[in-house]
Amino acid sequence: MHPSDMIVVDGLHKSYKDLQVLNGISFSVRRGTILALLGPNGAGKTTTIRILSTLLLPSGGRATINGFDVVEEADKVRETIGLTGQYTAVDEYLTGAENLYMMGRLYHMDKGEIRRKAAELLDALDLADAAKRPVRTYSGGMRRRLDLAASLIASPPVIFLDEPTTGLDPPSRIEIWDMIERLAKEGTTILLTTQYMDEADRLAHDIVVIDGGKVIAEGTPHELKRRIGSERMELVFPKGIDLQKAKAAIGMRGAQVDLNKRTLTITTKGGVHELKQAMASLERAKIEAENISLHKPTLDDVFLTLTGHLATQEEKGGKK
Repeated sequence: MHPSDMIVVDGLHKSYKDLQVLNGISFSVRRGTILALLGPNGAGKTTTIRILSTLLLPSGGRATINGFDVVEEADKVRETIGLTGQYTAVDEYLTGAENLYMMGRLYHMDKGEIRRKAAELLDALDLADAAKRPVRTYSGGMRRRLDLAASLIASPPVIFLDEPTTGLDPPSRIEIWDMIERLAKEGTTILLTTQYMDEADRLAHDIVVIDGGKVIAEGTPHELKRRIGSERMELVFPKGIDLQKAKAAIGMRGAQVDLNKRTLTITTKGGVHELKQAMASLERAKIEAENISLHKPTLDDVFLTLTGHLATQEEKGGKK
């Protein structure tokens, strides 16, 4: 354990009878940094967040937040953290300002301090004009921003963000990203789970990938992409083309089919040579591609290589 570590997870286990969700995961998060916890559906990301936020007891192992044990010193941990879950936890019958006031009182904050901090957060998250409106009149993006404000009302040194931008439109996602970056620059420690690789790439100082309840990779976004070392070939096909037939014609292992986007995605170290081979194979099979491109490694490629599938396909819905 390093003195700058704000979150320390050591051999964490969680089981439900015969189902083992976490199988001894370990990682740490340095003070004032953002760590993205990534993994396929069922890998245990949300379970980890729930244990660290004292909402769930571990079956084994140990975790500390700012030096406080999440089991033995749960009350101290709760005083240290803020949590924004996958779904908004605000009361839709109260106004935005009333929701923040209620949350501040739960933290035993002074009434004047609550009003000052609430006004500051509502302004920072572009909610000041809607502060006196009932939350039931808010859009999804506004509710997510208010939910984030509620987790920040007591200025906690540690924040857990469990898929904070899921379902938001691009402008709302960018607003949340800007707020998260500002918090880290001000010294807040943030543990983030996300299904969006571009989100992790932009925000995270460090990344931990878990699968099957175990840590399978960790490092900075740059380190992970460099470790993969592969390029990504993407082939887009017009409607009416059988993508499975195209996949068979190309004959390259690990090709991923996305029926919605009409694409085949292949990680390759062969670069332009394999791109030419794919084009020749399609020509022999009399299959025409609409577009073929070669891309440098991304976190999507890292995820695909490590887990065997694309994050956006596997992460939607279900148990995390």
